[in-house]
Amino acid sequence: MHMTISVAVSGASGYVGGEVLRVFSAHPDVEFGALTAHSSAGDAIGVHQPHLRPLADRVIVPTNVETLAGHDVVVLALPHGASGEIAAQLSPETLVIDCGADHRLSSADAWSEYYGGAHSGTWPYGMPELITAAGHQRDVLPGTKRIAVPGCNVTAVTLGIQPGVAAGVIDPTNLVAVLAVGYSGAGKKLATNLLASEGLGAASPYAVGGSHRHIPEILQNLEVAGAKDVRISFTPVLVPMARGILATITAPLAAGVDADAVRAAWEEAYRDEPFVHLLAEGQWPTTAATLGANTALVQVTVDKKAGKVVVVAAIDNLVKGTAGAALQSMNVALGLPETTGLTTIGVAP
Repeated sequence: MHMTISVAVSGASGYVGGEVLRVFSAHPDVEFGALTAHSSAGDAIGVHQPHLRPLADRVIVPTNVETLAGHDVVVLALPHGASGEIAAQLSPETLVIDCGADHRLSSADAWSEYYGGAHSGTWPYGMPELITAAGHQRDVLPGTKRIAVPGCNVTAVTLGIQPGVAAGVIDPTNLVAVLAVGYSGAGKKLATNLLASEGLGAASPYAVGGSHRHIPEILQNLEVAGAKDVRISFTPVLVPMARGILATITAPLAAGVDADAVRAAWEEAYRDEPFVHLLAEGQWPTTAATLGANTALVQVTVDKKAGKVVVVAAIDNLVKGTAGAALQSMNVALGLPETTGLTTIGVAP
């Protein structure tokens, strides 16, 4: 039987909000209610999201509890630190999906260290594929009314390396992750280092030396996947593309593990996953193959001379990294088929 799900989107004029509108538009049961923002309130959606033609004439309304109330689902696509106060005032019967970081971390100390301010609490984590001691994270999402969408870099690293952690074939105490990241991951804020004139033709590292805010979330996920002690050197690099993440993660091969048996851990982990695909041996992920799709493409190999497992994972940071994960988790929470409204077909070249 057809059901109508009324969805309000807060932060509708930003990159994440626009992608939520685009991705959720493909869901057969979704009907948009209030589309809200702050400084752009009063504008038409088409002024800020001209690619969303069916919604171009919709008027953006102010973000407040009154405009967001009364919907089945509220998606918060707000800056970090801005979701907690609003979410706390929404009905416990409303499914609230936070695309920001406010409710991802289980540790208040980690929140304070990396984000500052008061911790807003921990919500069920919106990564259905996350391996847990009891099975997968999707097992705890049905019926929940609060979902914290993972960080985009976190998604790439977690989906890349978690099979090795869960199977015990790598040493998680010496992980190294280097990510090539598209500029949309930084949002629409005006900053000199994010201007096209600065980024075109350049690759620029940022948040080097353990300062990136996604690090505690990565550690949290890999502990959930079975690691007793995790240490990671994490270096993101902005590269001149609008969207996409290509993550290269290396880890020492665990003592006594046969290198020829490593691939089997990834095959087992992702055999039945609709959106995480282990590529055929010798084929390597590219961001182009994931653009616009809710897919994570993964490849794993062993550098036998170095004694290292090497994993490469590619995602679209705005889809699988954010809006697609939100819709996928919404489907699970509402008891709908997990793949409803989501595509694995990318846009290339």
